[in-house]
Formats: sequence, C-alpha cells, structure tokens
Amino acid sequence: MKKNMGSADRIIRFIIAAIIGVLYYTGTIGGTLGIVLLVLAGVFVLTSFISFCPLYAPFGISTCAVKQK
Repeated sequence: MKKNMGSADRIIRFIIAAIIGVLYYTGTIGGTLGIVLLVLAGVFVLTSFISFCPLYAPFGISTCAVKQK
C-alpha cells in the first residue's frame, strides 16, 4: 500500500474520531446513529495510523506532499 494521506488529513481524521467518541460516551449521540458513527470513527483512526485511505485509491487522490527529486 502506497501512502496517500498527508499529515493534515491524518490529524483532522483523528480529531473527528475523538469528537465522535466523546459525544457517544457522554450520551449526546446514541442508538443506531451512535454505533454507525463509532464505526466511522474507528475507520478514521485506522486509516490515520496506516496513512492509507482505500476510498482515495480508485479516484487517484493523494494528500501527501510531493517529494522533490
């Protein structure tokens, strides 16, 4: 897997996942929506750690900085 996520993208995803987690555990969101958002938060954390988003690959999107040769 080639990395296709830059550091800003990774940080934003991690912050969104943390917000969703806090909202769920404080009871602000719940039920089916809460579970769906928790799964989404888990995906965000996983993709942040591996720096690869499978949805970016088919569209050729990359937020990584281009290295100068």
